[in-house]
Amino acid sequence: MSSRLICISIVLAAAICVVMPVLAQSWKPSKNTEFVVGAGSGGGNDRTARVIQKILQERTLIPTPMVVVNKPGAGGVIAQDYLNIHQGDGHYLMITNPALLTNQLTGVGASKYTDITPVAQLFTEYVMLFVKADSAIMSGRDVIDRLRKDPGALSIAVSPGPGAGTHIATALVMKAAGIDSRALRVVSYKSAGEALSAVLGGHVDLMPSTPLNVLTQMQAGRIRVVGVTAPERLGGAFAQVPTWREQGIDAVFGNWRGVVGPRGMTGQQLAYWDEVFAKLNATEEWNAEVKHGLWDVTYLNSRESRQFLDHEYEQLKRILTDLGLAN
Repeated sequence: MSSRLICISIVLAAAICVVMPVLAQSWKPSKNTEFVVGAGSGGGNDRTARVIQKILQERTLIPTPMVVVNKPGAGGVIAQDYLNIHQGDGHYLMITNPALLTNQLTGVGASKYTDITPVAQLFTEYVMLFVKADSAIMSGRDVIDRLRKDPGALSIAVSPGPGAGTHIATALVMKAAGIDSRALRVVSYKSAGEALSAVLGGHVDLMPSTPLNVLTQMQAGRIRVVGVTAPERLGGAFAQVPTWREQGIDAVFGNWRGVVGPRGMTGQQLAYWDEVFAKLNATEEWNAEVKHGLWDVTYLNSRESRQFLDHEYEQLKRILTDLGLAN
């Protein structure tokens, strides 16, 4: 090969090396990103989405605005259907929890978790069961004693629908206590905010929820927390809340949060969001939220999230089948 051809080859090779990384990272948002929430405002999913929105924009981790869009109803199915209208568009994301999987298992809607694109797993939080402060129920043992005599004796508010993470957590507690979870009197609400209002108004007796949804009302003396599905006490403001294990009920359950996009997202789009959520996970603001919410950080990127969801689906399938909730 002549020296001239060798030089040309070197130049071309160098150009390819420069262009390929640029192409690999060429996608980024060019318009507003919609962060879809499958419940109304005020609940855990909504709060998490708005915290992420705030950090990403204040830190300028994305070049265009992010807008939180609430699409409540059908346990998150409406939101998932809305997401997939925008097939292959990386400008649409959705905050998720176990309902992404349990909806399919319980036959709520036609959507499947495999119809979406996993983007990230963020954290796991535990579920607390509480009553109104003036309730005659003083402890988790009181709840169990009442429901052992009559599983329908107390009404239980769940959101965003049957089979959601908080519902599963409650059913697991009851199963561990020898109570038929299928006989419980469960009342569904579109959001945790609506369910909480029902408890405070005296319309329902019990509500399972995550720590951040409970903290303000507990500190204000409006509710009493009678048990948590954590393996040990959470500490901090919840140091006095006993686990179910402490009350003789061997039940532990974590309610996770993740992020997904519509079906058909490209590798370039996923590479972009992988980088964004990895940066989010490292910010001081996010870590402060983690500490405040008493979350267990379980961050996974898009590839790892797919594996996680596949494993979690099989686990929840076994649980829901055993509880008589799966189709």
